[in-house]
Amino acid sequence: MLNRVILIGRLTRDPELRYTPAGVAVTQFTLAVDRPFTSGGQGEREADFIPVVTWRQLAETCANYLRKGRLTAVEGRIQVRNYENNEGKRVYVTEVIADNVRFLESNKDGGGGSREEGGSSYSGGTSTGGGSFGGNASQSGGNRPSGNNSRNDSRDPFQDDGRPIDISEDDLPF
Repeated sequence: MLNRVILIGRLTRDPELRYTPAGVAVTQFTLAVDRPFTSGGQGEREADFIPVVTWRQLAETCANYLRKGRLTAVEGRIQVRNYENNEGKRVYVTEVIADNVRFLESNKDGGGGSREEGGSSYSGGTSTGGGSFGGNASQSGGNRPSGNNSRNDSRDPFQDDGRPIDISEDDLPF
């Protein structure tokens, strides 16, 4: 069985960061994804508005760096949950639980921080090459890094701001 989804779209609003009673960070945002065809004779594209949820360190990073309108790629799984609303009706919610988020364009207006984050991605823990970060929303152990990297997780992933990085030959996976 397989439940994987990859989406590329733009955020419809800034992410909402909250914490569970146990102190686990969770962020929700909606991604507008264009459909591959145009509607009617007007030639206008339609879009799907897909709710996305991120957890733990990935949630905090998305809340810090993503902003409304940013082009973003999301990888994760589809989840359907349900609950009973105030009127006693069963409500079904379909959402993507993301375990990898890639920021596909730079922060043009400078509003999300003082550094540009073009072409970077983050998903919860440690660097795994070319500006990509790895993690898993369903991992056990909370905010534990998902690799052998011993760097501090609270470090700003965009600290070097495009300058060359000093990497030892022993750190390369090939």
